[in-house]
Amino acid sequence: MPQIWCGAVLDRLILGIDPGLATLGYGLVKAGPKGIEYLDHGCVLTRPPTELPDRLAHLFHELRALRSSYPITDVAMESLFYAPRLRTRGLGEARGVAMVAVVTTGTQFFEYTPTQVKEAVTGSGGAGKRQVQEMVKLVLNLSAIPTPDDAADALAIALCHAREIDLQRLVATAEARQ
Repeated sequence: MPQIWCGAVLDRLILGIDPGLATLGYGLVKAGPKGIEYLDHGCVLTRPPTELPDRLAHLFHELRALRSSYPITDVAMESLFYAPRLRTRGLGEARGVAMVAVVTTGTQFFEYTPTQVKEAVTGSGGAGKRQVQEMVKLVLNLSAIPTPDDAADALAIALCHAREIDLQRLVATAEARQ
């Protein structure tokens, strides 16, 4: 729930994370009464033959450095799904490490399915990747689609959460008027 003080919604710094072991995307936006503002995006990369514990440690240290650079209030992450044929080695561990690295006291954690993200960003839960990327570019007033794809996905996750905060604010306002 957004923080409210004297009836005004305070700015939220939202870190969106597209979890992955080889490529973990992140996107950072500020959401508040003046709208949504782009702050940063990028990826943390780890590659074999580096051992799993070392790859996870690298993710942890990079995300901690990002966490110490911004006063993050909310962390939004794509939820984990299971498909029998999908290679998910290390994905669960990467998600866990990301959570531990960035969620601290006073930081709220949220999860969204890919369908929820697509619907929040484009209006359609069945939108394609390119459509989502174009909307991220448009909503954040960027000159180009963010790259790589994992970072664009992370920005979409952050936008999804920003829109959820705004929806909760509207509902609370409407309920208060009744």
